[in-house]
Amino acid sequence: MRIPTLSTIAVLGSAALGAALLPAQVAAAVPAPDAAGSTQLTGELPDGATWQAEIPADWNGTAVLFSHGFRGGEDNPAWDQSFAPTAEALNERGVAVVASSYATTGWALGTAAQDQLDALAEFEAEAGDASRVIAMGRSMGGLVTSLLAERPDAGIDGAVSTCGLLGGGVSLNNYQLDAAHAALTLLAPDADVPLVGFTDQAQSQGTVEVLSAALDQALTTPQGRARVSLVAALLNAPTELPGVDRRDPEALAAAQAAYVQTTLPEVISRRSAIVNAAGGDSGWTAGVDYAALLRDSSQRHTVRALYRDARLDLRKDLAAVTSAADVEPDEDALDWMLETSVPTGKLQVPELTTHTLIDTLAPVEYQEEYAETVRRAGKGGLLRQAFVDREGHCEFTVAENLAAFDALEERLDTGRWGRVASTGRLQESAEQWGESDYVDFRPGEFVNDRQWKGQH
Repeated sequence: MRIPTLSTIAVLGSAALGAALLPAQVAAAVPAPDAAGSTQLTGELPDGATWQAEIPADWNGTAVLFSHGFRGGEDNPAWDQSFAPTAEALNERGVAVVASSYATTGWALGTAAQDQLDALAEFEAEAGDASRVIAMGRSMGGLVTSLLAERPDAGIDGAVSTCGLLGGGVSLNNYQLDAAHAALTLLAPDADVPLVGFTDQAQSQGTVEVLSAALDQALTTPQGRARVSLVAALLNAPTELPGVDRRDPEALAAAQAAYVQTTLPEVISRRSAIVNAAGGDSGWTAGVDYAALLRDSSQRHTVRALYRDARLDLRKDLAAVTSAADVEPDEDALDWMLETSVPTGKLQVPELTTHTLIDTLAPVEYQEEYAETVRRAGKGGLLRQAFVDREGHCEFTVAENLAAFDALEERLDTGRWGRVASTGRLQESAEQWGESDYVDFRPGEFVNDRQWKGQH
C-alpha cells in the first residue's frame, strides 16, 4: 500500500509577540473515549495555549510530545492535521500522542517550548506518568523539539526533529537577507527600497516588486544569469534537483534561478513574522565579507563558471556587495532571538534529525550547521542525522516518520546508536510500513552563520 505524503507546513506569516510564560495550569481536562476505546484528553493553559492527547486503550506507557510548525493567521488548534496520519499510526502501536498549540500563532518561540512542557505535565497529571517520552516536531516545531532536547528539566528521553529550522531564527533571517541584499545591489542598484524592519506584508510589497522585476530581467542575459547564480548560492538554493546534472553549471543555474524567482520574494514578504515576535529585526549585513561566504559555499564552482562565461568580474561584484552591506541588527531583538530561537547544541538526550534534500523553506544545509553546533558543544555522540530524497518542506511519508521513531526507540533501549540510524537500517525499517526514500547524503556548508560584534 502506498503511504500518502504529508502536506507541507505553511510558510512564515505575520504574528504578534508571544505572551509571557505562565505557570503550568490547566483550565479543564476533558476525557472523551471514542468508539475504539481510546481516550482523548483536552485542556487549556493560562496563556491561551490548548492541548490535546490521544491515548490508545492499550497504551504501552510511551508518549510522543509533538511540536507543530509555523502557523499564520488566527487558527490555532492543539492538534496538527499534517501529523495526524503519523499520530494515528503511533496510536495503533500503543503510543500516546500529546500536542499543544502555542500562546500565539506566528513565530511563537517565546512560549512554544514551555507550552509543550506544560501540556506534557497536564497530560501526565490526568493519565499517569509516561514510562518514556519522545519529543517529535516539524519545521519550526522541529526547532522547538531540539530546544527541548537541550533542557535538563524537560522530562523527555529522546527527540526526533523533522525538517527543523535547526540553523535557528537568526540564521534564518540572515541567509534570506544576504540573498536579497546581493540581488538588489547587483540587479537593481538604483532602487531605493528597504530590506528590513517590515512589520506587515504590505510594508514589504515595494521591495518584493523590485526584487521580482530585477530577477525576471536578469534572466534574459548571461551576465544577469551569472549574478542570479551568486544570489542562489547565498540563498542556499538546492543543488540536488530532479533531472538536473549538478556538474553542468548552465543547467544547474537555470534550475536554481527558477527557485530564486519564486522563493526570494516570498520569504522577504514574510519576514514581518519574526520582526513582530522579536520586537525588531535581528538580521544584519554590516561587516559581512561576501567573498568569504562564497569561498565557503559548495556552489562556488557553479558561480565562478557562469561569471567566467559571461565575462564578468566576480571579485568586483563581491566587493560591491560587501561595500554596500550596512544593515545593523536591532540588538534587543537579536538578544531575544538568541535567547528563544537559537539552539546551543548542548543536547541532554539522544536526537535524530531527518530532512529532505530539496527543502524550499529550510535549506538542507541547516543540518550541517546544526551538526557543527552540537559538535562544538561536545554532544556529537548524541546526534544522528538522516536524509530523504524528496522535494518539498516536511514532505515525509508516515513510513519514514515511523522508521525514525523506531530508530530512536532502539537507541534508548540499547544505550547506543550502532547502525540503527544508518540509511540502510532506516530504509529497511520504513519499507515495512510503506513508501520510503532514505538516502546517503552529506549537506554542504551553511555559509550564512555569523556573530554580531560583542556577541558571544
